[in-house]
Amino acid sequence: MSAPDGRAAPVAAPARRDAPTYRAGFACFVGRPNAGKSTLTNAIVGQKIAITSNKPQTTRHVIRAVLHRPDGQLVLVDTPGLHRPRTLLGERLNDLVRETWSEVDVIGLCIPANEPIGRGDRFITGEIAALKATVLAVVTKTDLVDKKRLAEQLLAVSELGDFADIVPVSAVSGHQVDTLVDVMARYLPPSPQLYPDDMLTDEPEQVLIGELIREAALEGVRDELPHSIAVVVEEMLQEGAVTKIYADVYVERPSQKAIVIGAKASRLKQVGTRARQEIEALLDKRVYLDLHVRVAKDWQRDPKQLRKLGF
Repeated sequence: MSAPDGRAAPVAAPARRDAPTYRAGFACFVGRPNAGKSTLTNAIVGQKIAITSNKPQTTRHVIRAVLHRPDGQLVLVDTPGLHRPRTLLGERLNDLVRETWSEVDVIGLCIPANEPIGRGDRFITGEIAALKATVLAVVTKTDLVDKKRLAEQLLAVSELGDFADIVPVSAVSGHQVDTLVDVMARYLPPSPQLYPDDMLTDEPEQVLIGELIREAALEGVRDELPHSIAVVVEEMLQEGAVTKIYADVYVERPSQKAIVIGAKASRLKQVGTRARQEIEALLDKRVYLDLHVRVAKDWQRDPKQLRKLGF
């Protein structure tokens, strides 16, 4: 075959048979609240991308974290946990979760090693069974159990559904985290590179900063308060070597505002100090953080307020 100018067209070199196929795609961890999904995402990426807390329903945004490998890219999508919604916010978060599930290539069902399999695990297993994605079972928190209990849990998980693989891991100790990544990458489709080499996440900085502030605000509050906290970063300014950040922490009632602020603003100062340290680690810059607590009455049930707060 000739090129248009009559010269012989260049012929592509044949692919080496031993060359690994470049694979890239999207994966997410699912499971009931507190199954260790966000902690595992951070452990795999090697940097804090998703906020974590021992409070249920900590994650509210879909955050994509990119793991770069010589043979491909694994894009981890951190999502809220599927739950029984009690508010309009809860309904919207569940819709977000199901939409994400329908678009990813690999799903890792996270089941803690130290807790018996329950109705929530069975419900989610049923929900993801009909999806096009390859489904793996990930037994998390293996550092909290002995070998006998882990073996029993692995057997119970194997009877829960038809999984492509079952991988026990500990995000805290790092045990088998690399193995899990290898397994997930194996099920990604052949694909060109999806993100630039230096991109760790496609989430806007302001959203990540808002999440870090909310994580700090979640520490030590009463059980009913976490769902009522939202954060909006109103402004970011660079002044010399310092990044100035102005953010509002929203709650639903004046009594909650008093809890977040604390006696003589002691709690709010703690929140600001902790959040500032996390933000400085994220940005690798000195940060001045200005926080204000505001009341947005029943914002979780108000469509107008939800839009204002980014949901």
